[in-house]
Amino acid sequence: MQEDLPFFSVFTASGPDECCYFRDFLSICCFSGVFFVLFSSTLSLECRNSIDRKHQINRVVFVFSRLFAQFKPKPLSSTGGGGNRKGKSKKWKQMLQFPHVSLCEELRQNTEKDYSSLCERQPIGRLLFRQFCETRPELRRCVKFLDAVVRRLCCPVVVCGHTKGMKFLCLLCIFVVVLCLFLVIILIHDYLSVAPFADYLDSMYYNRFLQWKWLERQPVTKNTFRQYRVLGKGGFGEVCACQVRATGKMYACKKLEKKRIKKRKGESMALNEKQILEKVNSRFVVSLAYAYETKDALCLVLTLMNGGDLKFHIYHMGEAGFDERRAIFYSAEICCGLEDLHRERIVYRDLKPENILLDDHGHIRISDLGLAVYVPEGQTIKGRVGTVGYMAPEVVKNERYTFSPDWWALGCLLYEMIEGQSPFQQRKKKIKREEVERLVREVQEEYSDKFSEDAKSLCKMLLAKDPGDRLGCLGGSASEVKAHSIFRSINFKRLEAGMLQPPFIPDPQAIYCKDVLDIEQFSTVKGVELEPKDESFYSKVSTGSVPIPWQNEMIETECFDELNVFDQDGTVPPDLDWRGQPSPPPKQGLLQRLFGRQVSEHTTTPSVKHYCINVQTDDEHRKISQNLNEKQ
Repeated sequence: MQEDLPFFSVFTASGPDECCYFRDFLSICCFSGVFFVLFSSTLSLECRNSIDRKHQINRVVFVFSRLFAQFKPKPLSSTGGGGNRKGKSKKWKQMLQFPHVSLCEELRQNTEKDYSSLCERQPIGRLLFRQFCETRPELRRCVKFLDAVVRRLCCPVVVCGHTKGMKFLCLLCIFVVVLCLFLVIILIHDYLSVAPFADYLDSMYYNRFLQWKWLERQPVTKNTFRQYRVLGKGGFGEVCACQVRATGKMYACKKLEKKRIKKRKGESMALNEKQILEKVNSRFVVSLAYAYETKDALCLVLTLMNGGDLKFHIYHMGEAGFDERRAIFYSAEICCGLEDLHRERIVYRDLKPENILLDDHGHIRISDLGLAVYVPEGQTIKGRVGTVGYMAPEVVKNERYTFSPDWWALGCLLYEMIEGQSPFQQRKKKIKREEVERLVREVQEEYSDKFSEDAKSLCKMLLAKDPGDRLGCLGGSASEVKAHSIFRSINFKRLEAGMLQPPFIPDPQAIYCKDVLDIEQFSTVKGVELEPKDESFYSKVSTGSVPIPWQNEMIETECFDELNVFDQDGTVPPDLDWRGQPSPPPKQGLLQRLFGRQVSEHTTTPSVKHYCINVQTDDEHRKISQNLNEKQ
């Protein structure tokens, strides 16, 4: 390929960070020109809606998949722990036993046949659709091209040139190339979403997807998890570590005591937090993986963040505050998290150091969305909520707003990370709430020599008293903040893909939280009785597994790789054959009837134990009976 088109060598991977750059202006012009010609011919009127269009797409894909295949960028970082077999139950394969596909008929009928949802947004669906595409050469090229484009777009670009004019022309050509890439990506997805998608729905790969969805939708109970030490306390109960028995994945379980919720009339607040967590799928916001109930509590199973919160790191890890590089990195990730929330029209309203948590790798996530609220399109909201010292002037004045309070709070947090204290109140110094609110409304914050000019500029723009003058509120939202000169060293594409190395990595042997004995215990709630009418509220919260986090868990813990096995000769496995029927459950003997309940407690769901566990235990009991007869 390189001999036919030598200018394809313009992309060159160099160094550990896989930087790519253009060797000279002529090369990039040739590249842009050829790409544009190929793309234009693909969209030509003659071949649109015809068989020629398919050949043109394959031609473009073949050429550029060969181009991108020359490079091997670093893979995306893992987003969770608990991989391999660590922590898995000995019976984990029985817990995740696939049902016969005939049991998924109702699921098949009720699942919306949407390409974007089934083949792109859902992680297991995406992998199975790609496995299906691997069986056809023309589809395999499409998928490899799409994956290669994503990897290349995440690589930093260094533009070389001797003059400003040359650099500008290079940047212009880069823009043309990226634009064409995005347009071709859209074109390929349009192609895949028609005939190939229809064929996929009739394949054994989609049937396997239905089996995974069947497992995903099974009931979740306290027996799904192992419970560990208390990590802290929330507004309605304790937060403890827990582990999924089937996969070994660790989580944080936030318990909302039913009586405490009822006493404080916090039903709407608890349900609001659960629904927002379920809706947001962001690398920079804690994810809700499961929601279930026990006799006394509603339980939200969330991303486990072992690295502690920013408040602990700012004030309890040596001299107060961070160096500017570390503060800027965290600010960039928080900005991405706010962008993801605002994209869903959710204003956070409680951004402060205690609510920003670090994971094992040093990346942050926004937590505790109890005060977050949905902002309807074209409307404003009103509410004097938040934490004193971090509430924006418009919140303190009880004025209407949309997303402006979050950008104010980001300015407060950036200031605190650099200075080592809040801009409007000093640590461990008691100041009346009214005085703090007066400072927020009227007084300009002061800056020490710890701030560079860029850091001071960003803080001042975020801490503008008038939301109409505040950075992030001028029409461009998060893109305005990202464009500030202080973030010039941050490649946000790589940051959003988890490919940038954090400036601080927590020590896996250290504990970045209070000792268990230092965590205050909740008092017993008295004078509150639970009633049958409360069940409707509990059922809205305890909805079981959340699809995307659950599927990611199966992939990260390698359960997907071990269970998602097909015959090498391409034949349909018996459990995926619609013509077959599941084996009837064996007759239960006396021992099975006596001890069946105890055995089934190891399983996650009633359906799984019905078709999987009893077969094994029945054999075991038969052997026990034979041994007893021999002894007699």
